Amino acid sequence: MGNSYGKIFRITTFGESHGAAIGVIIDGCPAGLQIDEGFIQSELSRRKPGQSRITTQRKEDDTLRILSGVFEGVSTGMPIAISIENQDQRSKDYSHIAGSFRPSHADYTYQQKYGVRDYRGGGRSSARETAARVAGGAVAKLLLQKSGISVRAYVSQVGEIKAPSFEELDLSKTEDNIVRCPDAATAEKMIALIEQVRLDRDTIGGIVTCVIDNVPVGLGEPVFDKLHAELGKAMLSINAVKGFEYGSGFEGIRMRGSQHNDAFYKEGDRIRTKTNYSGGIQGGISNGEPIYFNVAFKPVATIMQDQESVDQEGNAVTVSGKGRHDPCVVPRAVPIVESMAALVIADFLLISRVSTVDR
Repeated sequence: MGNSYGKIFRITTFGESHGAAIGVIIDGCPAGLQIDEGFIQSELSRRKPGQSRITTQRKEDDTLRILSGVFEGVSTGMPIAISIENQDQRSKDYSHIAGSFRPSHADYTYQQKYGVRDYRGGGRSSARETAARVAGGAVAKLLLQKSGISVRAYVSQVGEIKAPSFEELDLSKTEDNIVRCPDAATAEKMIALIEQVRLDRDTIGGIVTCVIDNVPVGLGEPVFDKLHAELGKAMLSINAVKGFEYGSGFEGIRMRGSQHNDAFYKEGDRIRTKTNYSGGIQGGISNGEPIYFNVAFKPVATIMQDQESVDQEGNAVTVSGKGRHDPCVVPRAVPIVESMAALVIADFLLISRVSTVDR
């Protein structure tokens, strides 16, 4: 239960952090789509561990293997299965917590729900699972490219250090530094903070901002399947996410309706809005303006310090942080946010084709 996402363009992920492999099954991908393996691999490389000095030093190539659904480089309309082998497991790093519950992890809740848990790196609850989402999201991006839709995310905040708003940034520079902030001066400060946090044997959180351009008008469904609701669900399903806001978000409460309303005007053959406090979504349906949202990530729960906790019998224990973990997850979370957003938009794009007789 809970391992699948999407209605028409649907993914199911499988595997654990220290198992033989992880992977994704993509169902509903239309036939005839060029499947660029190099592009999918490049997306996985953006998320993989060990890519810089401010990320976990676990070494995984995250090399993909397409098992089905693709023939001569083109999707066949059948389920696309992609596997990613786990290569650098160190399960012994977790033997000390086999019977204990790490603070702010899923250890206790998984144990109570299932009566058994894979304690090696958190098993299925590990962020290692998100590599499978990135593989699925890369295929969704290939589909969106056919419609000229782009999905771009970047690190906009680490701790108290904030980048300028996306309107002031050149998002093509996001990959120019290891923290994935397109503002060079802000990026240097973020990197210095993360390095200091690592030296302190601690962790810190941050925000990833995502901008989706060229979305056609009409994506999203009324009432329960609103576009922003599905984006929120997709983002909140990512490990360590604690908050989601789109458009003006929480800052909108400071404004009056006369300031916040997005006035319409005609530009050529398009109806547009003079401002975009709605974040490209009105009534749960895309209005053609850029969709933008923020995703807040908590500090990584595993810290290299002793912490008080209890074991499975309720006895007081001291849990020591071991293993290889990110001092700040947001640099590697950028492609994950993009992938989940691409999956949402791809699904609604296909759903929209049956909303009227003309389509």
